[in-house]
Amino acid sequence: MLELRPAADCRFDEVSLGEVMLRLDPGSGRIHTSRQFRAWEGGGEYNVARGLRRCFGLRTAIVTALVDNPVGRLVEDLMLQGGVDLSHVQWRPFDGVGRETRNGLNFTEAGFGVRGAVGVSDRGHTAIAAMGPEAVDWDALFSQGVRWFHTGGIYAALSELSAATCVAAIEAAKRHGVIVSYDLNYRPSLWRAIGGQAAAQRVNQTIAPMVDVMLGNEEDFTACLGFTVDSELSGIATDAFATMVGHVAQTYPNLQVIATTLRDVISASRNHWSAIAWSSQTGIVSSSRRDLEVMDRVGGGDSFASGLIYALLSGMPLDEAVEWGSASGALAMTTPGDTIMATRAEVAKLVGGGGARVDR
Repeated sequence: MLELRPAADCRFDEVSLGEVMLRLDPGSGRIHTSRQFRAWEGGGEYNVARGLRRCFGLRTAIVTALVDNPVGRLVEDLMLQGGVDLSHVQWRPFDGVGRETRNGLNFTEAGFGVRGAVGVSDRGHTAIAAMGPEAVDWDALFSQGVRWFHTGGIYAALSELSAATCVAAIEAAKRHGVIVSYDLNYRPSLWRAIGGQAAAQRVNQTIAPMVDVMLGNEEDFTACLGFTVDSELSGIATDAFATMVGHVAQTYPNLQVIATTLRDVISASRNHWSAIAWSSQTGIVSSSRRDLEVMDRVGGGDSFASGLIYALLSGMPLDEAVEWGSASGALAMTTPGDTIMATRAEVAKLVGGGGARVDR
């Protein structure tokens, strides 16, 4: 379905561009009352690369920037545990205070029952937000051989430089025949100070015509691209979203795959979780998982993306690929942290209809 470069001709199966933050997690407690936090690394675009590496065994790399101080080196150590190639991480000098550039922090509590998840980011003036289009030799990177390039709307929202860098990277990827995926990932807090939703639509509508695989959740296509769902939502309105996806495909004929995750929040601990995907060859295909018990919802969409991308890179048809994405996202939400801790075998078991009986 996708015109992919042969794996044997490439150094990397996938490369991501985006910010990697230190996530501080109070476990079952609250951010504002906690006396201790667990440390994780995470970032929307990075999470996809890590999932593809650790869960699915592919060769992945991250393009990002960090400040060279103990916090940045902690993030590096956490990324090293994830196995993602770090040869394209750029290190910025530390000024001793963080006035010029800093590393991003993300405080996240998972929520439980009627108490929803909460995320508080501290990511202004970070090293990656200050990285301009010329900071990376994109042609040199992609000439090494890359099958898939992934970035998204979280990175594009960090600064005007980030949006320009995102465009430059995608343009270079297209010159080298690399498949480009983009996760719209709308975050109102990121856009608020730089033009709000109007700026988000302006940036994303510039990027969309260059993308091969567009990803998003039930809100992203409206907030980032201006599309509307034709009926009032009642639970997971798959048919309404399928109609919207058809409008997206007509507007952007360059899109080869469009995939949307749909979440119906019964409580913080119980979600209905579904996904639909579209291609011109298959039309709409879908996957649905009702009454999903959730430990930590953060990163579920990113893990959906990693499962979908793995399946497409492996040559699976879209109806199978959306099942792999749905299963990956579901399993990621059963463990703490931003990234999937499941194995490929566990994802395959869930795709095949396996349950939660104990394995001995």
